Amino acid sequence: MAPKKAQVGVVGLGVMGKNISLNLADHGYHTAVYNRTPHVTDEFLDYCRQYEPAWQFVTGFHDLESFIQGIEKPRRILLLIKAGQPTDLTIESLLAFLDPGDVIVDCGNAYWLDTIRRERELRQRNIDFIGSGVSGGETGARFGPSLMAGGTLEAWQKIESIWMSIAAKVDPVTGEPIEGAEPGKPITWGEPCAARVGENGAGHYVKMVHNGIEYIDMQLIAECYWLLKHLLKLPENEIGQLFASWNQGELASYLIEITADILQQPDPHGEGFLVEKILDVAGQKGTGKWTAISALDLGVPANSLAEAVFARYMSGLKQERLQANKIFPDTHTELPSNKSIFQEQIKTTLYNAKICAYAQGFQLLRQAQEAFGWHFDFATLAKIWRGGCIIRARFLKKIASAYEADPELANLLLDPYFSAVIQSGHTAWRQVTASAVLNGQPIPALSSALAYFDGYRSATLPANLIQAQRDYFGAHTYERIDQSRGRHYHLDWSGDRQERQVVE
Repeated sequence: MAPKKAQVGVVGLGVMGKNISLNLADHGYHTAVYNRTPHVTDEFLDYCRQYEPAWQFVTGFHDLESFIQGIEKPRRILLLIKAGQPTDLTIESLLAFLDPGDVIVDCGNAYWLDTIRRERELRQRNIDFIGSGVSGGETGARFGPSLMAGGTLEAWQKIESIWMSIAAKVDPVTGEPIEGAEPGKPITWGEPCAARVGENGAGHYVKMVHNGIEYIDMQLIAECYWLLKHLLKLPENEIGQLFASWNQGELASYLIEITADILQQPDPHGEGFLVEKILDVAGQKGTGKWTAISALDLGVPANSLAEAVFARYMSGLKQERLQANKIFPDTHTELPSNKSIFQEQIKTTLYNAKICAYAQGFQLLRQAQEAFGWHFDFATLAKIWRGGCIIRARFLKKIASAYEADPELANLLLDPYFSAVIQSGHTAWRQVTASAVLNGQPIPALSSALAYFDGYRSATLPANLIQAQRDYFGAHTYERIDQSRGRHYHLDWSGDRQERQVVE
């Protein structure tokens, strides 16, 4: 039976709350659970009884006061509830019973600015607050997620041992995720995919960027599937088999793995494959949009991450697309003549575009730390994404190595390994992009990633003309390439056409 006092409490018994609770219990943490709807708590307790010895480590409560009194001090309370106002209301309810030194851990997909506010407000009441990203979905929560905590060092120390225990683990030698966890048999060795990534809202910001990268990664994979289907005319199961083979090399990742499985799934209600019968409208919960907005606010060229969000918006215009399809006929030119070569080119394209997508994500994190006063260890971020999370991938080991070799690396494209990969692969990338465009196939993510690469590698850009236009209609000034940076000039375009230095 559970002891008189639990070691940790969980509020919210939805999919994630249930599975985190079982994960805690599997690791021997006596866990108090509470849901505002009592019958949900009772149903969960009944569900727990099938798992030995986890059910002996879970105690349910029907009211908040008893729940909180049933947790040892300093209390560690995890919130797994809907982000936004429900989180604020729950925190307010908890405060009536908490004591100074207790810690609340928000494990939802909270907006990082809300986390900054909550941490500040609770600190004034001597309550510690941590905003922790939790990635891995239902399975990750149950058997080991990637955990990205943001908060004070003092608050982190109160949950560190728990986070290190329940997180996904990777092999310290190979860097590969350690698989095989089962109910009652958790993974207890390896490097934990958990860390304190920074102060206040840093954890939720890192999780947000993780999700933004997830959006673009999914879109890139979908576009490659589309080209294999429409330019090479491959059936879904053969494309799935191809992705399965790609999953054995540098593209190895959770998303590639599940894509291979999805594409080979027969339709349970008829002939063909299930993916063919799924409506081409992709939903979203908002974190990708937040990432794009943050990139715009911070002036970071994360165009591919934003394009992945816009692609989902485009998918939502189903009726309009059907109407437009009747007006504009399909474009067909010469299709690839050598399937095996084109398949290899698509594989190369996917890896190159993926590198650029991650480069944008880490570039955004670098700018955010300056804006919000955080101090990210980028190698650590890459390491805790190697297991448990949705974007876990083999090449994250390469990213970690890049930042270990140069912690001040400005962009992944400047790392010797990644620059060599793209140097050898960008020609194939261009050929695939050209074939798609000529055949009228939409590849917004693949093409925007290429545009990012070409923009980043260009010593000069046509922005000189844009700045001249701005000076022409708005006297916004310009700098000259034959003068030192910081000197601004304006030409009297509508008057004497004389240039004058502007002193601000």
